[in-house]
Amino acid sequence: MFLEQGGLKERHEQHKTDLLDAETLVLTVPDDEKEILFPVIDALRQSTDKPLTLATITKAEQATRFQLQTKVDQGGKRSETLSSRITQQMESFKNSFQAETNELDASLDAMDEFEQILTRLQGEDLPRHEKRFRQLLKEGTIKSVVLLQNQLGREQEQIKEKINKINTSLREIEYNPGTYIELVMDRSQDAEIRDFQQDLKQCLAHTLDEEELYTEEKFYQVKEIIDRFNGRDGFTDLDRRWTTKVTDVRNWFSFSGSERWMEDDSEKEYYSDSSGKSGGQKEKLAYTILASALAYQFGLEWGATTSRSFRFVVIDEAFGKGSDESTAYGLELFKKLNLQLLIVTPLQKIHVIEDYIRSVHYVHNQEGANSVLRNLTLEEYRAEKQKYQEGISS
Repeated sequence: MFLEQGGLKERHEQHKTDLLDAETLVLTVPDDEKEILFPVIDALRQSTDKPLTLATITKAEQATRFQLQTKVDQGGKRSETLSSRITQQMESFKNSFQAETNELDASLDAMDEFEQILTRLQGEDLPRHEKRFRQLLKEGTIKSVVLLQNQLGREQEQIKEKINKINTSLREIEYNPGTYIELVMDRSQDAEIRDFQQDLKQCLAHTLDEEELYTEEKFYQVKEIIDRFNGRDGFTDLDRRWTTKVTDVRNWFSFSGSERWMEDDSEKEYYSDSSGKSGGQKEKLAYTILASALAYQFGLEWGATTSRSFRFVVIDEAFGKGSDESTAYGLELFKKLNLQLLIVTPLQKIHVIEDYIRSVHYVHNQEGANSVLRNLTLEEYRAEKQKYQEGISS
């Protein structure tokens, strides 16, 4: 009995000590922490199945400590997630506005600097300028892109009209007995050109109403194209080549030739390119298209002998490497167009050309010194050639 009373006395003293510690804790805990901690503890106490007594206080303390630690861990994870999201937003802001944030780090330590930027933006009341932004975007940037697209569209139509008129001229030229050549125009399959056309289209695309055409997203789509037009840092030469390529509407098409029968316009042969053809065939096809292009350019009609149109054409060494047959074919086409030709050619081709000319201007440069020009009529040239040939034979 003595031992039991002694044990109760020790337990009583321990509880007194625990009570004193609890009172001290209550007095020393700051008020703001009490507002958080005590309601949590009280809620935990009320949630237990058994009343809180001296016999159960140790287990209650352990359970409370575990639950509080769980909440602390959960809060820590939420804090880490929030910190990661904040730094990601900082990094995104830095990437979008590099000039304004080049001296800032994407970290929580830079929070004050980012808040200063936010305060400045709020003070400038940027939302108030949104209407003005849309107006400038509509009247300036977007309008310019529309004008560019319209101009490129007009150039496409002009090329189509020219090809149609050239084909009209080609229809009158007998390419082979009973056939003629027709130019075929297809859309280019070049990836850069197709991507540019698609990007340009996307800049002006909207879904529901006109307001969706003048959004900040559209602005950045236009800006990406304009940046390439201006030349990006480190890509100036590449962007210059790209700009020249994609804005030249002639590159938007690929051309081929179709040889057709005059009788029923059915196709005889298709020329996707000049590969697989002999030199003479290539030259013949080139001269045919050249003659029709000249007819379109000068507004000529086949067989017309009188016209007030300008018909003077200079051909510089076009026949230098061609065959005699293809040369004669080309000259015959030019003759039908009643063109005035100035042909610059090596002397060895003159035997083919002389049937289509009226005078010869012979340029001679001996030993790289002074050049000498002789002007001869066709009759004078042939007389001197005959005299030269007779001298050789004798």
